[in-house]
Amino acid sequence: MDRSGLLGHLADEGIHASPWSNGPAARYKAHSHTYDKVLVVSQGAIVFGLTARGESVPMSVGDRLDLPAGTEHDAKVGPMGVECLEAHAPAGALTDRPRLRTAGTW
Repeated sequence: MDRSGLLGHLADEGIHASPWSNGPAARYKAHSHTYDKVLVVSQGAIVFGLTARGESVPMSVGDRLDLPAGTEHDAKVGPMGVECLEAHAPAGALTDRPRLRTAGTW
């Protein structure tokens, strides 16, 4: 599914996302947010690290990650870069733990 299809699918759920992108091998240090976050990969790949849990969450096109507020995470962009669609929701609106849904399952 392309970016417009993914945006439309999110909009059908009442989620309005915006795209952001990074070049190959970009990194984000561990951090958390005061809001719930929805991330969908629309191009490339990225690996989110759930640092407090010691887990890695590799994501590619069409994969969706719901991150509850307060979830400490880091990230490393794949070798071809990444574009993600991102939306924010009030804390507690999504789920009480991180949830990955692979392409075609949400």
